[in-house]
Amino acid sequence: MEFLTTLFYFIVTIGILVFVHELGHFLAAKLTGMRVDRFSIGFPPRAFGKRISDTDYCVSWIPIGGYVKIAGMIDESNDLEFLQREPQPWEFRSKSFAARVFVITAGVLMNILLAVGIFWGINYAQGKYLRETTEIGYVIAGSPAAEAGLKAGDRVLTVNGQTIATWDEIQGLVYFDRVNRAVSLEVESAGVRSEVSLDPKGLSEITTERLGFYPAHTAAVVGSVESGKPADQIGLKARDVIVSVAGVLVVNEHQVIQLVRKNADRPVRIAWKRGENTFEDTVTPTSEGRIGITIGSAYVGPTRRIEYSLLEALPEGVSDVVRASVLFYRSIVQLITGKVSFAQSFGGPIKIAQFATRSAEIGFPSFMAFVAILSMSLAFLNILPFPALDGGHLVFLVAEGILRREISNRVKIAVQQAGFIFLLAFMAFVIYTDIANF
Repeated sequence: MEFLTTLFYFIVTIGILVFVHELGHFLAAKLTGMRVDRFSIGFPPRAFGKRISDTDYCVSWIPIGGYVKIAGMIDESNDLEFLQREPQPWEFRSKSFAARVFVITAGVLMNILLAVGIFWGINYAQGKYLRETTEIGYVIAGSPAAEAGLKAGDRVLTVNGQTIATWDEIQGLVYFDRVNRAVSLEVESAGVRSEVSLDPKGLSEITTERLGFYPAHTAAVVGSVESGKPADQIGLKARDVIVSVAGVLVVNEHQVIQLVRKNADRPVRIAWKRGENTFEDTVTPTSEGRIGITIGSAYVGPTRRIEYSLLEALPEGVSDVVRASVLFYRSIVQLITGKVSFAQSFGGPIKIAQFATRSAEIGFPSFMAFVAILSMSLAFLNILPFPALDGGHLVFLVAEGILRREISNRVKIAVQQAGFIFLLAFMAFVIYTDIANF
C-alpha cells in the first residue's frame, strides 16, 4: 500500500510538471500558426494515445519528460522527413525568429507561471506564519555556533547589523545574504550584550541549523515511517512527536538522529506523543543507526499570521519563486565548485517520489509548494544551453540570429542526437544514484 501511495504521488507530480511544460510549447506553437504533430508525455518510443485532427496525443515509454513535435523542427523525435521538402507555411522553420524563440521558451515560462500561481494561491489561502521568537533553544556541540560561544537561552538581537524580531528574519538573513561568508550576530545572554561571528567554512549549506543553532519552542516530529522497519514495529506514526531517546529529552531532529545512531544494534527506549497521549517502547536501531523514519524539527511556539488579499498575495508569490530560484542556483554552484556531492544536489524518480509523498502527508499546501519548487527546478534545468533541452534549441536560434544564416541541418541533427544520448545516460546515472542511496 505504501509503495502504491508513493507511486501515485510521483505520477501526479511528474504528470503535472511535464503536462504544464509541454502545454506551453503546444499553445505557443498554435498561437504562432505552427502545426503540432505530436503531444507526448515521455520520450519515444510511443506507448499509446489518440490522434485528434493533426495532433497525436500520446504517452511514451521513456519517463524522463515529454515533448511536443512541431512540424518543421529538428528535435528528439528524429523525424527528419520534412527536410526532403520545401518549407511549408505551418512549419517551425518558416516562422520568424521571434515566433521560434517564443515557442522554444514557452515551456519554461509555463513552469514559472505554474510556480507563481501555486505560491500565489497558498499565500492567499493560508497566509504566512512568522515564528515570534529570537531565543536560541539548542546549540549543536562542535558546530560554528558552539565554537562562537552561543548557548541555549541566548536571544538574537541583530543579524549582520539588521535588527530582527522573528526567527524567520534570522533564517532569511543567514540563508540568503551570507552564503559561504561569516555571519555576524549581536546576542543578549543573561542581560549582557555581545557580538559573535559564525564561520560557515566547510558547510555545504548555510542555514541556522547547519550553523548549529535552533530556535526555542521546537519539537522533533516524525515525517514518515517505513513499513516493516523498527519504528513501524513499535507503532510510531507520521506526525508523532519524539519526546525522549535513551532517557534524554529531545527537541529537534539532530538530537534524535545522534542518539539513535549512538545506539545502533542496541535496544533503546523511545517516548513519543500523539495528540494528548504519551507512548513509550523499546526499539533496536539497525547497524547503520536507523529505525526507519524521517524526522524534522517543528516550531511549536508563539506565531503571528500575516494575511494577504488576492492582489497582495501575488507579489508575495513572485518573491517565493525568486527565493526558490536562488536556492536552486546556489545548489548548482555548490555542485560545480565541489562543495556538495551529486547525490546531495540531484534526485531522480525515487527521491522525487519520496519527497512528494512526505509533503503530501503534511498537507495539500505542502505538496503543492513542493510541486512549485520542482517546477522552478525544471524550468531552470530546461533553459540550460545543452542539446536536447530547450536551452540547446535556443542556442541554435540565437547563433543563427547573430550569424544571419541557418546552421547546417547535419550539425543540428548530430548535436541533437549526441545530446539526447547524453541525457539518457545522465538519467540512468541519476536513477542509479537514487537506488544506491535508497
